[in-house]
Amino acid sequence: MRSIAQPGPSARERIQWVEARGRAFSFTLQAGIPLLEAARRGFAAEGFSSGVLSVSGGALGPFAYVMPALSKTGANAAFYSETFRPDGITRLKLATMTLGERDGAPFFHCHGLWTEADGRFNGGHMLPEETVVAEPFEVQAFGLDGATFVAEPDAETNFKLFGPMPRQATNAETTSRAFALRLRPNQDFACALEKFCRQHGILHARLHGGVGSTIGACFADGRTVVPFATELAVRAGTIAPDADGQLEAELEIALVDYLGGIAEGKLVRGDNPVLMTMELVLEVLDEEG
Repeated sequence: MRSIAQPGPSARERIQWVEARGRAFSFTLQAGIPLLEAARRGFAAEGFSSGVLSVSGGALGPFAYVMPALSKTGANAAFYSETFRPDGITRLKLATMTLGERDGAPFFHCHGLWTEADGRFNGGHMLPEETVVAEPFEVQAFGLDGATFVAEPDAETNFKLFGPMPRQATNAETTSRAFALRLRPNQDFACALEKFCRQHGILHARLHGGVGSTIGACFADGRTVVPFATELAVRAGTIAPDADGQLEAELEIALVDYLGGIAEGKLVRGDNPVLMTMELVLEVLDEEG
């Protein structure tokens, strides 16, 4: 399997996880306020301070983003481009977001694909500080109670990355057992989830959110993405037994690579290693016993 050398030592535990409770819900982002604040308000209204959300359309402006890029210093295995600030209204095709906290304040990690006002179809990593909701639009969310995503320095990648941390439960209304996860580099996305579910007796699970990066990509239909640095959003994901009773993860994703290539589709199992990180929430639908 492909791998990329990281600048720091590998953590022994390759999946960072916290068990929690959670609930899926939807809300409308308010226009004229920063995307971060609009998301925070939507979660807070349901009693949550952290979770994930998915977008299947919407309008942003002002809007700022970066794309994956090669590292100029070697301090990281890959890095970010300069900041892009397209004029006018940017129309989202899709996006996924992890909402949590950084330096004691709300923060998000968000990847997506969109069409800019000049017609350019693009994708990347949205900047919380400079992105504003231009028109109201609905999002699908999953809130966490008992866990939160916190951005902390990560020695392995030399980035400040979101990872799940335990948090005192607030007795928000929840419906499901859930796990907040972060997959560390150089492990296959699907196989890591399957192993996690086997270890925890989970038979059926659904992914919510999903923000991260893979080392290129290999799709189930045979297409490949060769450039190694990507920004990825998970469109849909499930883990369930196959015809032989073995757990199988099905993952639909969208990504942009560091050369500007865009790809969407179902990932093949066993050949899509994580580059830097993969954050998501796993909702337990059925378990052993």
